[in-house]
Amino acid sequence: MSEELKLLPEEEQTERSRGASRWLTVKALLRDPVTFFSVFVLLVILISAVGAEVVAPHDPLDQDLNRRNMPPWSYATDENGMPVGRVYILGTDPLGRDVLSRMIFGARVSITVGLTSAIVSGLIGTLLGVLAGYYRGGIDDIIMRLVDIQMSIPVLLLALLVLFALGPGFLNLVVVLAIVRWMAYARLARGQTLAFRNLPFIDAAIAIGSSNKRIILRHVVPNVASPLIILGTLEIAGLILSEAGLSFLGFGIQLPRASWGLMISGGRDYITTAWWNITFPGLVIFLATLSLNLFAASLRSITDPVQRERWFRKETMAAMENNE
Repeated sequence: MSEELKLLPEEEQTERSRGASRWLTVKALLRDPVTFFSVFVLLVILISAVGAEVVAPHDPLDQDLNRRNMPPWSYATDENGMPVGRVYILGTDPLGRDVLSRMIFGARVSITVGLTSAIVSGLIGTLLGVLAGYYRGGIDDIIMRLVDIQMSIPVLLLALLVLFALGPGFLNLVVVLAIVRWMAYARLARGQTLAFRNLPFIDAAIAIGSSNKRIILRHVVPNVASPLIILGTLEIAGLILSEAGLSFLGFGIQLPRASWGLMISGGRDYITTAWWNITFPGLVIFLATLSLNLFAASLRSITDPVQRERWFRKETMAAMENNE
């Protein structure tokens, strides 16, 4: 006779308290104006990237030399000089393509490269760091020496060398950025694992016969995940900048695809006559990386036991007033 399992009263109370704590954390973050600004900017960029086909006002690949380097808020004109079609809000590039549409589709490419590279490098670095911190000894020495060797090589130089050998392209760019950025995750994961390795709950798990795999997956990884997520948020910003730099140098995303760095590269020769070709892509790169850094700083602060009191003070006072 099978019956649906129900949570015990204490377990149900624990689950409810966890849900309330998560909601309280979200409210505390959104109450902060700096965090709200960063979340708003990131949501606008993400929604534009996901719905690029719907949001973009023009075809990003539509070229017409008759409308090349048109300034912002310009219309295409017919033979009689009458405006036709929709407005080009941010102007056009040297090939007559809409700058705003290419920025929206470029957001999809740049965000995808940054997010995918951060996930891949995070998985590699976290795995190696946890193994080094948990097993220590020879494994720790080998992994940490690899980290030291790779960190002694300039990241941009290493990326350029690998891309020169593999060739430019989306997939190669993701692989290269993942290879050159995994060390930060490995060092942080190792340090966090060493801090938890000798705690009583790990010793208890070993005493009852839990395997190393189970201990790592069920006890170590969940406890080291929070700082790694914060690091990953910061890394996405750095990877977006790296993608823009490599695309600007011609080793990243290739035409006809659009990316923010590639747009700046295409407009650098027209900086004095068509400033909008590099100003708006540069501005969106600045806003994206700034918002990611601000959001990561807020996450780090609210998870810090010393600083989190500042975040929850208003919510705690409001709850006390409601109870009264």
